[in-house]
Amino acid sequence: MPTRREIAAFDDTPPPDGLSPWVSGSEDRHGDVAIAEPDPRWPKAFALIAGIVHDALGARALQIEHVGSTSVAGLPAKPVVDVDLIVADPDAEAGWLPPLLAAGFELRVREPWWQRHRLLKRWDPACNLHVFGPDASEPWRHRVFRDHLRRDAADRELYAAVKREAAAAANAHGETVTRYNERKEAAVRQIYARAFSAAGL
Repeated sequence: MPTRREIAAFDDTPPPDGLSPWVSGSEDRHGDVAIAEPDPRWPKAFALIAGIVHDALGARALQIEHVGSTSVAGLPAKPVVDVDLIVADPDAEAGWLPPLLAAGFELRVREPWWQRHRLLKRWDPACNLHVFGPDASEPWRHRVFRDHLRRDAADRELYAAVKREAAAAANAHGETVTRYNERKEAAVRQIYARAFSAAGL
């Protein structure tokens, strides 16, 4: 388990020289960033995805969490369910990746230098599956942020406005989803600071 200091400190480790996190053919694409109004079906979509992952991995799925904006009632979001999956060793892909590929997921990102993170996608329902190990701090941050937004109406409303503004700007300039995320970053980290403080971190 990460320490309190690790949870509350952002990890901005860049790719080593000459390496890219994108798996061949899955690079970040340009296109409209669609922000949808809150949808009460998102929790049901998460439950379906969690069931698929459980069926595929069994005991290898140590934890499955609904995170991101679709996990917060009343918050607009890109209509893609974000899920954090904890496995014992993300680098030992032979133990967990083939069953997920067989279940309809596609590996899109592999970045072992950043918390041993992998990202898989699925389209029915639309899902980003983030794979981490038990020692990663990022899933803890995701949960702290989620739970803060569930409790704090002011920050929830602020984040909704920031998301809409960032999407409009990214779309106006034909930017990628990565650039959309960069446009939100300053406001997101301000909200994180309040979430960490509320959580005693």
